Amino acid sequence: MAKTIVVKQIGSPIRRPAKQREILKGLGLNKMHRTRELEDTPSIRGMVAKIPHMVEIIEERG
Repeated sequence: MAKTIVVKQIGSPIRRPAKQREILKGLGLNKMHRTRELEDTPSIRGMVAKIPHMVEIIEERG
């Protein structure tokens, strides 16, 4: 089974640069307090690292 992480959106994309809004869309997040279970890959970790003020990793599985 592949390793996964659960990511939650904690910040609003309002008044943020377009690049940060696109990263949120890429993670599958678009509304406050939504969560997504994503595969734990270096690209996903990099996206989360670019917007630490808007998302948090809740749980790591696998």
